[in-house]
Amino acid sequence: MRIRRAVTTLALATALTTGAAVSVAAAAPVPGGPPSAAPSTAPTAVPSAGPTVQDILGHLPDGVVAGAVVRQDGVGRTAGPVTTDAYVRIGSVTKVFTNTVVLQLVAEHRIGLDAPARQYVPEVLPEDYGRVTVRQLLDHTSGLPKPARTPGPADGPGWQLASVSPVDLLHESFAAAAGVMPPATPAAQQYNGLNSMVLGLIVEKVTGRPFTAEVERRIIRPLHLRHTSLPAADDPTIPSPHAEVHLDGQDVTEQSPYPWAEGGMISTTADLDRFLTALFRGRLLPPAQQELVFAVPDVSNAADNTNCAGQSACYSVGGLMRYRLPSGEYAWGKTGSRPGWDNGFFATRDLRHRVVYSLNPTGTGDDLPYVRALVDAGLGG
Repeated sequence: MRIRRAVTTLALATALTTGAAVSVAAAAPVPGGPPSAAPSTAPTAVPSAGPTVQDILGHLPDGVVAGAVVRQDGVGRTAGPVTTDAYVRIGSVTKVFTNTVVLQLVAEHRIGLDAPARQYVPEVLPEDYGRVTVRQLLDHTSGLPKPARTPGPADGPGWQLASVSPVDLLHESFAAAAGVMPPATPAAQQYNGLNSMVLGLIVEKVTGRPFTAEVERRIIRPLHLRHTSLPAADDPTIPSPHAEVHLDGQDVTEQSPYPWAEGGMISTTADLDRFLTALFRGRLLPPAQQELVFAVPDVSNAADNTNCAGQSACYSVGGLMRYRLPSGEYAWGKTGSRPGWDNGFFATRDLRHRVVYSLNPTGTGDDLPYVRALVDAGLGG
């Protein structure tokens, strides 16, 4: 299930892997939106000849991006009405936390990496998907159906406060795909948030504890991520300080974090930087599972998957995206979006450079060129 909005995680990933142009013209203001969303009197453009992160932020805010916070190699910078310690809804960056918890349980021999996922959650996965393994959920080669519709602006005022449970989300999605047989041996990678929902439920089944409690016990507390949390679906609040975000002229700062193990977490760029660094340094996983953090399956992209450039898969078992910088070097990270926030973190594998960003798109233009430029500039692309 996906929220219908101007910029999605899928589109963000596409921009990162296909190379959007760097120059960006200001868009029209958001009707009824915050004053910060209004464009400048003349079009703005991100310099095309190797801009720095500060060069890019110097052109913001404008009609496309109302605010931004970027942490480059541990140093925070902002643009617009947002502070470096602002809380953000990290969206699908949550998936990396989820995959890490699952790999920890694999290391403890409580989950079998190549075991059928259905043996853990038979009440969720239909028999037709009995061949799907835990590994295939982790690296998006499961062949699960497309997510069913989720609450969106078309539902009217208050849509952002509506939620759907993980189990209902899965049941509705499988019901919508009834009669369509899954591939016998999934051989292509198709990015799909349902994989993360199933993984979260597997964690709960094998531990006997809420998924949130396991994330806190295994990652948040050990790394002292004091500004990171996974709120309950009925808790629409976000701690202060934070940006005030708008979509279609409506304040959607408060919204249900129901995407849960797929995309419901709240954090800060500093906490995400700490998590990314610990993950890359092997502080969260033993060696065998640490290798899987960067292990991309040797399969092609599904026909309608636009997340990865070219014909090859780009997502690893650890949930990271492999992204080729203009220099030819590979970086690793993850994008994530929620209404009003476009976020991500990327780093070179040796952690020579790392960048964490959170933009507040106005919904009236395309912020993907900024994302592409920030990642390339932040990693010395």
